[in-house]
Amino acid sequence: MRVSINEKSFYVKENSSIFDIKNRFKKDADVVILNGFPIEKDEVLKENDKVVLIKKGEIPSKEELEHLLVSRHTPKVYDKLKKEAVGIAGLGGLGSNVAVSLSRIGIGKLVLVDFDVVEPSNLNRQQYLIKHLGMKKTEAMKEMISEINPFVKVEIKDKYITEDNVLDIFKNVDIIVEAFDSPKCKASLVSEILTKTKDKVIVAASGMAGYFSSNTIKTKKINDRFYLIGDEVNEAKEGSGLMAPRVSITANHQANMVLRLIMGQKET
Repeated sequence: MRVSINEKSFYVKENSSIFDIKNRFKKDADVVILNGFPIEKDEVLKENDKVVLIKKGEIPSKEELEHLLVSRHTPKVYDKLKKEAVGIAGLGGLGSNVAVSLSRIGIGKLVLVDFDVVEPSNLNRQQYLIKHLGMKKTEAMKEMISEINPFVKVEIKDKYITEDNVLDIFKNVDIIVEAFDSPKCKASLVSEILTKTKDKVIVAASGMAGYFSSNTIKTKKINDRFYLIGDEVNEAKEGSGLMAPRVSITANHQANMVLRLIMGQKET
């Protein structure tokens, strides 16, 4: 009969038990999941049962992790993702969330750019942990990604992006996520990329502060090379700060638009 073991399909003997499978495929597994539920007692398997064998703290091999991603994304989607490089300009509330989401789906490479360090005030909306306080954001995010998907290639650049260096920094990526706090930096990046390159695409954001409706966060196509995400109104100000819910909604709009572009979908 056919069963799934760690997302791969196998044929096993009739009346095979879960512990038979564990002993055959992963003797040192600490956790056994049957059809989505952890079990402690042995059971006889049925046709099409799904078994997941986990050793706590063990890093899956690249082959195992890729197979798990393929089983979720389907092969054609994952093949495109693992070949793509994406740049992220700024690793604050937007950039750190985008980096994590793209890492989880198995993006091939990330070029992460920031010059700042992790401060206590960042923890209300950014994807850092207390242990990262005082670390460069580039180093902290590289560490986090290694614990999410160690097979994503990560290039970090501890730099302040200016008109003079932006083209060199992102010369090897086709999609750039604009994730700055500063309107001046946003404008400089967008202007340089759109006027001095022919095919690079920017996914930018504007208006994500406060606790306003989630439904006002939208993805807007300005043209084939520029997408703007947010409500375009609610920037941070007194009584309407940047907080995790709306910031992460906006960031994941950005990550999803990046995914759509990789898959050839240019409409929002």
